[in-house]
Amino acid sequence: MATYGFAWGLALAIALVATPLVKELALRIGAVDVPNARKVHRGVMPRLGGLAIYLSFVVGFLLFVPKTPIAWGIFLGGSVIALVGALDDRYQLSPKAKLLGQLVAAFVVVAFGLRVTFINLPFDDGFSIGWLLSIPVTILWIVAVTNAVNLIDGLDGLAAGVSAIATATLLVVSLLMGNTFVALLCAVLLGATMGFLVFNFHPAKIFMGDTGALFLGFQLAVLSIMGFKQVTLFSYVIPMLLLGVPLSDTFFAIVRRKLNKKPISAADKSHLHHCLLSLGLSHRGAVLTIYAISALFGLSAVLLYQAQTVLWVATMLVAVLVIALQLGAEVLGLIGYKHKPLLRFLRRVRTRVQELMIAGVRHSRTNGWR
Repeated sequence: MATYGFAWGLALAIALVATPLVKELALRIGAVDVPNARKVHRGVMPRLGGLAIYLSFVVGFLLFVPKTPIAWGIFLGGSVIALVGALDDRYQLSPKAKLLGQLVAAFVVVAFGLRVTFINLPFDDGFSIGWLLSIPVTILWIVAVTNAVNLIDGLDGLAAGVSAIATATLLVVSLLMGNTFVALLCAVLLGATMGFLVFNFHPAKIFMGDTGALFLGFQLAVLSIMGFKQVTLFSYVIPMLLLGVPLSDTFFAIVRRKLNKKPISAADKSHLHHCLLSLGLSHRGAVLTIYAISALFGLSAVLLYQAQTVLWVATMLVAVLVIALQLGAEVLGLIGYKHKPLLRFLRRVRTRVQELMIAGVRHSRTNGWR
């Protein structure tokens, strides 16, 4: 356990030292974030803060992580994605250019041997998939998670905090599984992210930019594959829970835009943090609320890992989570204020129950009078 502590502590210390230096660099080269109608902050802010996370991760990786082929793939792929993010923070790359960079980073780690090769099913033993299918499935997961983390980077400390909670949960589950390799990578990534968060929490002194959001998303995507590809039963539900906040926010954004007949790539102000702010929460209050939601997802992931051998318990847990997720999305308006099928159903059930209760009372009074 001492090794994990040293890895975490060193990455944390480097991030604490590197972040102010990166801030000065960002201001000097013009890597700044200018406010607009969609953004919450009002002044020009330095970004590129993810470079501090990347540098801290690199040092921790070189000192503590065993240098297997997949490890080098993670290192090189992470370097590619960090470079793409840094270029975007400075020069504002087009969406196509950023997507191309994400695909290249994903191809790199796949080329070094990281692939989803087995699909586990809840009520079956699952089945193996060939390399023709495993490659696109792996790349799709990496790109999807990378962009999901990037999309939630809308408030001070939000993406960094949610990523830290997801990483910490993955660290715990990896230790329970005895997966020391993934646990070491998580310890380094957690330390780097927490060190940066000191300067990024509200009121932020620096933004992580795409350098940090893309890098954290990439690492979480890769680590979730490595941590659970050998687990049976609900193995692919667990990483989804670990990344519950960014993945669900992205999913509801896609559904919302489809229902409103808008392009999937169209920007709006109906993400989770926007909805919480519209309810009257403060900037810090909205972030802390999302931290709590992310922690609940993480706890659910740990519970599901522990309960996955008991089929009915795991199934019930997943069902409750799905219903709670849908209900929360409708209450907050993540899908849109016109699309609330579960709430309408519950209201009809409540109305029907009330009608039956009133009818029962009337019937009892009538019989009693007679």
